[in-house]
Parts: sequence; C-alpha cells; structure tokens
Amino acid sequence: MSLNETVSAERTHIAFFGMRNAGKSSLVNAVTGQALAVVSDVKGTTTDPVKKAMELLPLGPVVIIDTPGLDDEGELGALRVQKAREVLAKTDIAVLVVDAGTGPSPQDQELLALFQERKLPHIAAYNKADLLSQRPNLPENSLYVSAKTGENVHQLKEKLGALVGKTANQKAIVSDLLSPGEMAVLVTPIDAAAPKGRMILPQQQTMRDLLDAHCAFAVCQPEELAGTLARLAVKPKVVVTDSQAFGRVAKDVPAGVLLTSFSILFARYKGSLPVLTQGAAALSRLKEGDQVLISEGCTHHRQCGDIGTVKLPGWIEDFTHCKPRYRFTSGGEFPEDLGEYKLVVHCGGCMLNEAEMQSRVRRAQRAGVPIVNYGVAIAQMHGILRRSLEAFPEILALLDQ
Repeated sequence: MSLNETVSAERTHIAFFGMRNAGKSSLVNAVTGQALAVVSDVKGTTTDPVKKAMELLPLGPVVIIDTPGLDDEGELGALRVQKAREVLAKTDIAVLVVDAGTGPSPQDQELLALFQERKLPHIAAYNKADLLSQRPNLPENSLYVSAKTGENVHQLKEKLGALVGKTANQKAIVSDLLSPGEMAVLVTPIDAAAPKGRMILPQQQTMRDLLDAHCAFAVCQPEELAGTLARLAVKPKVVVTDSQAFGRVAKDVPAGVLLTSFSILFARYKGSLPVLTQGAAALSRLKEGDQVLISEGCTHHRQCGDIGTVKLPGWIEDFTHCKPRYRFTSGGEFPEDLGEYKLVVHCGGCMLNEAEMQSRVRRAQRAGVPIVNYGVAIAQMHGILRRSLEAFPEILALLDQ
C-alpha cells in the first residue's frame, strides 16, 4: 500500500439497510454506477454483507456496504439479519432503503429508532418511486428515488456527500504535538512479525501525518535509538515507539523529549483514549483464573513471539503475579456480551474505523468491563504510563481521579 492511498479504516463507511426486495442492491448499484451487488426479483438475494472501497464523487474515498434483508426468515435468515446488524458497528452513515409502495415496515421503524439513539447520520431512501401514482409527503432526511430510472439518485449522492463532509475525521495523529520544522523519531522494530518490504499501517499513517504538517522525522529500530538521538543536531520534540519496545525505548529517551506509542496515538485519534486510560488500573486487580479478552482488529498469521498471544500474556502474568485465563479474537470477531470478562485488552485499532472502535468501547462500558489497549497496558506494566501521556495533560489528569 502506498503512503497516499486511503485505507478502509480512514474511509467513510456508508451502509444500505432495509427489507428484502426493497431494492437495496439495485440502489447500491445505481449510486456506485457499477454492478457492485447481485440483484434479482428473488427475495434474499443478498446473503452476506457486500463491502467495496471506492472513490465516489462527490463523496470521495468511501466504503459502500450492502446488507442482507432485515426480514430474512429461518435459522439461516436469522444469522443473516444478525450480520446486517453487526454492520451497524462500523457504519458512519446509514441509508435505509424503503419500498415506497408499502412504506416503512416495523423493522424499518426499529432501525430508524436505533439510528437516532446512536446519533448515526442517516437518510431514508423511498425506492421504486417510479411505480407510485401519488407521492405523500416524506419525513425529514427522506427522499423518493428510483434505482430503475435513476430518479433522484444524484440528489441522494449529494445528500450523502454533505453528510460525509460532517463525519470526516480531520484530527491529527501526532502532528498537533509539533510545530512545522520540528522533528519526531519513530521507533519501529523489525522482527519476525514485521511485514516484508513495507511498514505497518500505523507507521505509514503517522509518517504521512508528519509530512502533511511539514515536520521531519527519523526512523530507527529500538537498538539504534540511542545512536540516532546522539547524531541529531537538535533534540526531537517527540519519540513514538511500537508498544512492544516501550520498556527499552523509555530508557534511551532523555527528559524533555515527549514519549508515546503508536497505539496510544491511535487510541486518541479514534476518540477512545480517555476510557482506555482509565481501564489501565484494572490490570492491578486481576486475580488467578480471571477471564481476559485480548482482541485485535486485524487478522494476520500468528508467529512465534506474537504480541497479542505471547508477549502480552507474559507481561500481564509478570505484572500481576497470577495466571488469568485468556480468549483471543481478531478481525471482525468481537463478543456482543462481555459480561464474563474482568478486562478487555484491545489493539490500537488501526484497521478499524472510528465507528467500530467506539462501538467496541461502548460494549465494554455497557457490560461494566474495563477496557485498555496495548499501548496503555504495556506502558502501565512497565511503570511509564504517566510519562507516555505527558503530551496529553487532559488524559493524564484522569489517572488522578
């Protein structure tokens, strides 16, 4: 992936929901201008969510998601409906496709109420308008469309474009900590888990953020940090490290230089750092046999020395002097019910969009289960959490509450 390519986690996720045969897939195809979804007159043609990252004018870089019908039947149908509802966790903007001839179903009304409860930007598109002899007035955030004739499809895209502008993430990753011309040092271990020939996504995005802000950076491995700092003519403003090297890196970073991790930066970027910081205290309360969920937002081949399944459990046991029980999840797998866990330890979430990361954090809060991420947890267990948060005084204050 190139540095200027927009990754899915940074694209606005627009999901189309509705009943079977409301014309969701046909409308998705009309909006995107391509045969993204299979369509037919047979109810339930869409059996699983269909997702496509694309550039769509006037919306820009987006992910379009077509979902199964909310009224699917039978045991398999119930699983499809569950999959459709799971898409809500990653949705930035929702389009409810209603059959204009029959009007909103009870499931449609339930979904609209859920959008409003979650304050999810949404539009109700009354499809098959070409078949109506009369058109009653529609509620706010609604319009008549026809996927068949193309009527008002452009207007729907314009409305979506306006919502995309409101939901776009304009926050900085790290550049707001520096002034133009100042320097950062990025510490990136290259070990067996590092992808061959490329940098991992958080490192790429951090570099691009610094370049966009006209800041310079040096990149090195942990064992090269002391030498790199000694060769710089001026002290860097901040050192950002991969979380697994926190302990070693902290020893080489002099006072007066901010220290943090990619994981902590991305927790702040996705809006979940306050909750994750407060969750760090739960590490000290773990007891023998407590259930801990360790979850990663991406899927990758587990290797010897894997941070999630090997290093984190080892650090937790060294820190707590006990042996909890662990469950490991990755990718889209994240339990709906977290009640059995004493702690959730989550990765930095670079592969998840902000909506999905926030959804996971809210799920833990609803269950009353503390949640912490890799960077915060590792800093806590190495005794450097306060130092790793010095750049964010408002977050640091949470540790004193």
